[in-house]
Amino acid sequence: MRVPTILRTYTKGEAQVAAEGDTLAAVLDSLDESCSGIKGRIVDEQNSLRRFVNVYVGNDDVRFAGGLQAPTPDGSTISIIPAVAGGG
Repeated sequence: MRVPTILRTYTKGEAQVAAEGDTLAAVLDSLDESCSGIKGRIVDEQNSLRRFVNVYVGNDDVRFAGGLQAPTPDGSTISIIPAVAGGG
């Protein structure tokens, strides 16, 4: 799993960490076991992805691929990407 700089305080500075599970929800639970508190930065109190966090399994945005129930086949790269605000 690729972790953005802003969340690396939970991963002891690591940019990539291992987590297991058949769905994104299971992977996030696994990740939270080794990096306590990180799941709360990705998922809100209603157990939905936070509005300003994008998560990809491979190249697929999980918001369009099942959300937290998105499948995460073995060997998948999962990327957490904070949304960037901008404009002008």
